[in-house]
Amino acid sequence: MSDTTPTKFSHVRPADSNWRSDGLRDFFLYKDLGVAAATNGRVIAHLVKANMAPEKGTGWHRHEAEFHIVFMTKGWARFMYGDQETLVAAGDCVHQRPGVVHYLFDYSPDMEYLEVVGPADFKSIDVPAPCGVPAPTPWK
Repeated sequence: MSDTTPTKFSHVRPADSNWRSDGLRDFFLYKDLGVAAATNGRVIAHLVKANMAPEKGTGWHRHEAEFHIVFMTKGWARFMYGDQETLVAAGDCVHQRPGVVHYLFDYSPDMEYLEVVGPADFKSIDVPAPCGVPAPTPWK
């Protein structure tokens, strides 16, 4: 039986990938989980964690993606989805529908989440603010 699947098997252990600071946001660190390479760019999966206290957050934006989930593994983050404030805590999973306008504006020092997006080379587009955003909670 031949394997004609256009994807590859992938198994990434914690030591296989270092935290990197060259991701989408400079105030987060990213750990690649090998999924983009294994799926030939169809999907990306990476861990994202806080690197510094929130100052301005992500700003209002949307993603050009077909699929996007955030699974909070540690801590918490506060998002605005349109005019709706949403607290995402450890164990919560959010499906960000394609094109939803959002803003991650606050997070705990231990925040870490798994992000899975398709395609892997999704775009982030800045958009005008649809409403105000609460101030972040100062870190102690």
